[in-house]
Amino acid sequence: MNFKMGLKQHGKKYLKYIVEQIHSTVVATVDENGLPVTCVIDMMDYDEDGLYFLTAKGKRFYDRLKARGYLSLTGMKGPDTLHCVSVSFGGKVREIGPDRLERLFQKNPYMNEIYPTAASRTALTVFQIYEGNGEWFDLSQKPIERASFALGGAEAVKQGYFVTDQCIGCKLCYSKCPQKCIDISTKPVVIQQEHCLHCGNCFTLCPAGAVVKRG
Repeated sequence: MNFKMGLKQHGKKYLKYIVEQIHSTVVATVDENGLPVTCVIDMMDYDEDGLYFLTAKGKRFYDRLKARGYLSLTGMKGPDTLHCVSVSFGGKVREIGPDRLERLFQKNPYMNEIYPTAASRTALTVFQIYEGNGEWFDLSQKPIERASFALGGAEAVKQGYFVTDQCIGCKLCYSKCPQKCIDISTKPVVIQQEHCLHCGNCFTLCPAGAVVKRG
């Protein structure tokens, strides 16, 4: 599976990785005071329309989801930092109710240990993450790999540093680039976005002010 294809039509591959390889993600929502609150939430299913998870309607997490209709999540997989893949996503969520609950329990049988009876499951409801933007980041590759993807009606966001026509071809940016991901064979030079760390060295160093930050 080629995760370098960070276009919207390939987003389902990233959702699959979140559910099947990472599964437990750190999710951030915002409380009534506008402050961030994090918790660990299992992403239990996916399809071309989004990611699915469940929660109990009595939880404060449920209240925050209903009030804001938005969350951000990050998940990581790997034995250590230098052999790690991370996926981050921020998007809109909506409650779809209990109809998908049986499927989530079938795909995630450990849930039967937590909510063992049909009566106990009446507190649960399913949410869908249906629109938003995400980023794949793989530190295990040399050079590193990153890609953006989108879900639903959202457009993939181009983030990072880009070189304009003001470039004078001095190549100083390449000298400070930790991943050597700048093609200096052309003028203006070209930053290879799929390998960029977004460290900003090129931006601060450029004597012509040719590097711009987007996103």
